[in-house]
Amino acid sequence: MLKIAVSACLLGEPIRYDKTAQRDRFITDKLGKYASFVPFCPEHLAFGTPRETIRIVLEDERKKVITVFSKDDVTEAINEAVAHELHKIQNEPICGIILKSKSPSFGLGSTKYYHEQMSEGKKDGLFALTCKAHFVDFPIEEEARLIDPWLRENFIMQLFAYHESMNLEKSIHKVSELIAFHTAYKFLLQSKHEKNYRLLGNIVANHEQKPFSEVIQAYLALFRKTIALKSKISKTVNVLEHMVGFLKNHLDTEEKKTLHQFIKEFQEESVPLIAVMNTIEFLAKKYTVHYLLEQRFLNPYPKDLALRSSIQVGK
Repeated sequence: MLKIAVSACLLGEPIRYDKTAQRDRFITDKLGKYASFVPFCPEHLAFGTPRETIRIVLEDERKKVITVFSKDDVTEAINEAVAHELHKIQNEPICGIILKSKSPSFGLGSTKYYHEQMSEGKKDGLFALTCKAHFVDFPIEEEARLIDPWLRENFIMQLFAYHESMNLEKSIHKVSELIAFHTAYKFLLQSKHEKNYRLLGNIVANHEQKPFSEVIQAYLALFRKTIALKSKISKTVNVLEHMVGFLKNHLDTEEKKTLHQFIKEFQEESVPLIAVMNTIEFLAKKYTVHYLLEQRFLNPYPKDLALRSSIQVGK
């Protein structure tokens, strides 16, 4: 089971400034079938609930946190709470972080900054900044951005792949296990970055005869950097055509025509990705093409999350 750190109010805890919650049903009800959650909220920890709202004010390049009405400087208190909550999630085997949008603590590019009373635009919140600094190439998103089908699909794909890389790191003993892992992720990696996929293959081949521990660390670092990239329709179409290549000797004329038509319609954003993927999986099962059936790209996460069902899942 995955373990994910999540802003506590998104899990239904009534700890927002006005003692309300903002439960996110996708997180709790859908993702919750496959994950346990580590809640956090530095603002609640520092000031309790209910509390006066705070804002970030820039003073000579310094971030100062003040209460909106009483104008108290609470920078030290919130910084201490941020450090405490960071330490808490660092001590858990988490594979992702989901933040509350627009919050002074959690916003991922959506937190308002001020200079005196004037807005200075939107940037990362205090806790979001801290997480990005300490969790490199890590699945981090805010719930508002996950409304976008493309961002949601990419994030959940990254989340499950990162979790599997953590399991590999804990249990791997043989080169053959790394080869099997890399082979299974071939098409998913190609859908992210073709060059990195080939570089990862060179790491696995280990022509320089490096110690196995160095090979694993180098592989995982580049793997995690690659799965953090966003897929594009053009790259996905290229991967789909590669997958069809493993079926071409089995397909009759009508099946080939249907499959290529589905890919074209996906490229034109007329049909969702799931229509193409289900067809490829059906044909791979029909003709027992094990290489395709073992590819994570076919099923990078549980099917009932239904993330490839939207026309807007690609860009």
